[in-house]
Amino acid sequence: MAACMIEDRLAQRFETLTPSERLLAGHLTRHYPVAGLGSMPQLAREAGVSTPTVLRLVQKLGFRGYPEFQTQLRAEVEARLESPLSKHARWTHGVPQTHILNRFADAVLTNLSVTLGRIDHAEFDACAAMLADPARRVFVTGGRITHALADYLVTQLGIVRPGVTLMQGVSNAWPPALLDLRAGDVLIVFDIRRYESTILQLAELAVERGAEIVLITDPWVSPIAAHARFRFSAQIEVPSAWDSSVALLVLVETLLAAVQERDWPQTEARMRRLEDLYDRASLFRRGGGGAGGGRRGGAD
Repeated sequence: MAACMIEDRLAQRFETLTPSERLLAGHLTRHYPVAGLGSMPQLAREAGVSTPTVLRLVQKLGFRGYPEFQTQLRAEVEARLESPLSKHARWTHGVPQTHILNRFADAVLTNLSVTLGRIDHAEFDACAAMLADPARRVFVTGGRITHALADYLVTQLGIVRPGVTLMQGVSNAWPPALLDLRAGDVLIVFDIRRYESTILQLAELAVERGAEIVLITDPWVSPIAAHARFRFSAQIEVPSAWDSSVALLVLVETLLAAVQERDWPQTEARMRRLEDLYDRASLFRRGGGGAGGGRRGGAD
């Protein structure tokens, strides 16, 4: 059987499912992968369907039965929890005899293709519209590694629109930020394997305050997905001890471009005011790149 994430199979076959199977598929997706790790009767009970429905669905996904389905699911969970050392050991065993630059580039290009292929365009547009809404404030947070992406997004999105705040991942910084969180505000969360319990707790607290969650995660999907209004999964594996952030960064920059385009006249006026402030502060050297009246990000 071709190696394919169970969640991808659910998405690919969703339109062919019966109403009860769709109910089950929705439950599995919302609580992926935990929902499928229990017994078949337990899954049926939690999803509100019959056990024959569970069996029919796993067979439609390409498995001979529930045990084979769970074997695949457990393998995906193990992949989530791989440490950098174990990842490196797997990649260095039997790799092609080509230069690391070529192997790495091939993996990154595949990651980009798979990531973009997973995105639902209507969902992406709806997320961009929400992020462009001036009535909503936007908060952004990330984990031990992804905090750099969160910082980058805040720097750039804060040029495009007002009301953008970086929320520190340490728990003692949450109460002041959460204190003024309003219903309808947005929390963008970066969370890739190995998922961080503190980030999950922050997302749960934000949801309690009425925030909308945008989750940027990996193919194995952070538990925060259960609370997210929008979720985007980036492919991150490369021949390295570390996961790649390239596809994650492409998602970030594409979202930035989409938000910028939704209300360009206001964004352009805001950027011109910022450039004027930069000039008055003599922050950048003149010459070389040109002042430029085009749509520049402003993060030189």
